[in-house]
Amino acid sequence: MRLEQRRPRTAASGKGAPKKRPVTKKAAKKVPVYKLKRYRCRLCGYVYSPLRGEPQHGIPEGTPFEDLPDDYVCPVCGYQGKGRIGKWGFDEWAPTKYICSVCGYVYDEQRGEPHRGIKPGTKFEDLPDDYTCPVCAQDPKISVRFGKVLKQGFEPLYTG
Repeated sequence: MRLEQRRPRTAASGKGAPKKRPVTKKAAKKVPVYKLKRYRCRLCGYVYSPLRGEPQHGIPEGTPFEDLPDDYVCPVCGYQGKGRIGKWGFDEWAPTKYICSVCGYVYDEQRGEPHRGIKPGTKFEDLPDDYTCPVCAQDPKISVRFGKVLKQGFEPLYTG
């Protein structure tokens, strides 16, 4: 026969003790893609985006650049043997072109959309919240299948 060690019952674990309620965490407020801070390597042009992180290097998506480990090395420069370019070799970078994830239309801040009343130099974040993709809005097949493609349907376009 096996003897099991038993823990003495305490008031907290015995009958009549108040039940603990599960702790529920509030969901983190999702930051729109166009507002995330990205950083670009001065040497090779690699852009670190917290949206995707670097899972292959143990950095989960959603990790801000400021929270990267102190020994962080640019994955491109380090792989190509150009040296150990650390966080010090990156500058904050903001995209100026955004691509529609449905049809591939590119909104370029420098060009704007003068035919729609959007002046050249208008930042993507300054577009009205009801801004729609001009290509998707005119294609009935797209609008029936996907509905209106709004600002949230655009992603930064990485050009080097």
